[in-house]
Amino acid sequence: MTNENNKDDLTVLDELSDKIADKIAVEVSDKIPDKVSVEVSNTSPCMKVFLMGGTKDSINIIKFLKENYNSPYILTTTTTDYGGKLAKVAGSDDIIDKPLAKSEILEILENYFDEEGFDVFIDATHPYAVNVTSTAIEVSKIAKIPYIRFERPKLDYSNYKNIYFLNSFKEIGELIASNFKGKNILHLAGVNTMELVLNSKQIDRENFFIRVLPVKSSIEKCNEFGINGEHIIAMQGIFSKDFNKELMKELNIQVIITKESGDVGGVPSKIDAACEVGIDIILVNRPKIADLNEDSIVNDFNHLKKSLNLISAMK
Repeated sequence: MTNENNKDDLTVLDELSDKIADKIAVEVSDKIPDKVSVEVSNTSPCMKVFLMGGTKDSINIIKFLKENYNSPYILTTTTTDYGGKLAKVAGSDDIIDKPLAKSEILEILENYFDEEGFDVFIDATHPYAVNVTSTAIEVSKIAKIPYIRFERPKLDYSNYKNIYFLNSFKEIGELIASNFKGKNILHLAGVNTMELVLNSKQIDRENFFIRVLPVKSSIEKCNEFGINGEHIIAMQGIFSKDFNKELMKELNIQVIITKESGDVGGVPSKIDAACEVGIDIILVNRPKIADLNEDSIVNDFNHLKKSLNLISAMK
């Protein structure tokens, strides 16, 4: 947790952000399986991969490609320096660690190599990054590069009780204002969705807690929307059920907010903890992407291998 009243906290976060990212990069790399492999021939072709990353899925894809294909070249894009460090540690040949406009992505796809371009465009961005995926689909079509969407499988929630399924964070804010007014809320869906929830003026900031990455930009964004001090839990990681339970009990949480981010996003440990503590769960459904063809979607490495082999055979 951080204390907003002590301005040195933000200074320290700013000065140490690179060190934090470096440390986490090593820790996450250590947790990645030594081999993310499937049966692949030793004659698997070399390929040039444009990977839109920033997720744990993308880190595992880099490991998989490096371990199962002959000297693939991988260019990974992330929106943050932190994401770029993780991609580099995982084995990406090059990284671009900043947000890219559609025109910039297209420029890279068409002109990054002198002669032949990229063989495949793999989109492993977050399931809720609708605009990013829509852009990825559009630019891959323009550049005439085969597109693969790596999307983590959805989970089955049929055995859980006390879950509210909603389609937007605006709806969540309205539900909290009407059904959970005065109750302590733990937001586990990222700092960038906080604003949509807090747009409901009936939500008291004294009842709102949020877990965010331990970086200055996240802390400042919380402060901007009136979330200060011990209401900010600045931590990184996929936490265990027991850890989440203790956090919920310590803060006297009565409802949590989370995304349907699958097992990779640590959703089961959040929901299991909430159920055992006996609190309500608000889960925002994954958004639908109108221009995403189901044939482009893969959910695991065996499926990814088949799609890559098909693309290679068509070259």
